[in-house]
Amino acid sequence: MRPADQLFNIRDVIRYALTRFGEHELWYGHGTDTAWDEAIALVFGSLNLDLEGDDRLLDANLTMAERERLVARIDQRVDDKVPTPYLLGKALFHGLVFEVNADTLIPRSPIGELLVDEIEPWLARPPHRILDLCTGSGCLGLLAAQVWPEAEVVLADISEQALAVARRNTEFYDLSDRVKVVQSDLLDGLKSYGPFDLVICNPPYVDQRDMDELPAEYLHEPDMALASGSDGLDHWRRIFKELPGVMAIDAILVGEVGNSWPALEAAYPRMGFTWPELEGDGGVFVVDAKVVRDGLYCAP
Repeated sequence: MRPADQLFNIRDVIRYALTRFGEHELWYGHGTDTAWDEAIALVFGSLNLDLEGDDRLLDANLTMAERERLVARIDQRVDDKVPTPYLLGKALFHGLVFEVNADTLIPRSPIGELLVDEIEPWLARPPHRILDLCTGSGCLGLLAAQVWPEAEVVLADISEQALAVARRNTEFYDLSDRVKVVQSDLLDGLKSYGPFDLVICNPPYVDQRDMDELPAEYLHEPDMALASGSDGLDHWRRIFKELPGVMAIDAILVGEVGNSWPALEAAYPRMGFTWPELEGDGGVFVVDAKVVRDGLYCAP
């Protein structure tokens, strides 16, 4: 008998998903931290329900088509290690739902924590112009646009495929009037859109050692959005050289570098990075425009 023939309601499918997850070594980290949260997101999301679940619906009966679709997606999650947001085509990030696909990273940046807190105490005033560099799906820049409803935002990325997703997310939230989507190789061509009061940047920063050891789930994400040379700093080196040309005099930069933070501090010993305490994995720093202009002393 097929599994779908024995699963009648949402509760049954969640239990089945947990059993399957427990039989295999899976990596959680694309929006969930535990097998339970992953099962809830996968099952409810596949039914176009709240990704965080709803206890009132646990005993709701499912059609055979729904049961078959759910079992197939659970199999993909387990057998092929496909992250749940890619199976759903959407991800939840700080209360907002964003379209995602294999051309974009799955939203999970700890920078989001700083944005919802308005980057206090580092941001002296609400920003008028914001740059989300290496935007991918646009999640950080669009979250910033929600936090500061008067700000103009530029979403920039080298990947036209990723920008197509960012455009659809921008249109979904009806923000096209003050959010521009721009194709750019890092900061090339962005000077005319500045100066920016706030630059948010989550570029590729994974070093070669970590790339070689990534869990299978991460291999479904675009390599070009992850890898950045032997020490993880290839992109940051270019960014720091070009940033002074686009930042306002009192602007701040919020950047992410993940596990490559020791290499960053070693390469830029006079930058004076501030590392906020975050609930996420960390590896996020804050610096102001003056430090960016004056602190570029890169070790050989």
